[in-house]
Amino acid sequence: MASCTICPRTAEDGHHTCPLHAAELREWLAELPAQAELLGDFLAPESRPAAGRTGGTGRAHSPVPVDLRVLTLLGPGHAETRSEDDDGTIPILAWLDGWAGHIAYTYPSVSRDPHGTTHIQPCEAARPASTRPDGRRHGPTVTGWCIWLTRYLPYVLAHPWAGDFHRQLGDLIDRVRDLTHAVPHRHHYAAPCPVCEAFDLGAVDGQDGITCGVCGHHLSHTDYDQHVNAVLIELAERQQAS
Repeated sequence: MASCTICPRTAEDGHHTCPLHAAELREWLAELPAQAELLGDFLAPESRPAAGRTGGTGRAHSPVPVDLRVLTLLGPGHAETRSEDDDGTIPILAWLDGWAGHIAYTYPSVSRDPHGTTHIQPCEAARPASTRPDGRRHGPTVTGWCIWLTRYLPYVLAHPWAGDFHRQLGDLIDRVRDLTHAVPHRHHYAAPCPVCEAFDLGAVDGQDGITCGVCGHHLSHTDYDQHVNAVLIELAERQQAS
């Protein structure tokens, strides 16, 4: 079996990352939209124009300056997704759009011409079209792209450049958290991991499911409840046998 491109662990079958780092990618993509919304709050005016005027126009005092790091992350721009020199300062939307475009271009699109001949070629473009609860579409927003990238994660993990994707997304999340100071809290679960048996299962605020911090095994809450019942039954049987 192949090794993870990020750490010494063994990668999942057909993937280039271990379950732990695959779980991190899912978690970061689930977290990023809320973090971007928090960044947007920093752009709201922190002071209103004063009631009185100085010289007929303008403010009675200077407005609070906007953090240029926030403007950079939320502004327009272009991303070179495969560059090793990326320092994480590229805009969020540009980074997401760049990676979605790269993934779409490498994803095979199958079509048939009028003569019945099959043609396999790269997709023309990535199109985030995830429907919201109110029936409208997310479109090319941070939320729309994160949903799109999450759906294509199995394809991403099957390529060696999954390590680049993980490194860059991790750097981006760290940079945004440094500005928002909003670090999701991890809630510990008592049962051992059903795969590696480590006592490090946890759920992170705002993210779906429960993940092992050692091997990366991911469970839904229903799966966890069933696992706990199985563990309790096994313990009861051991106590009866002793």
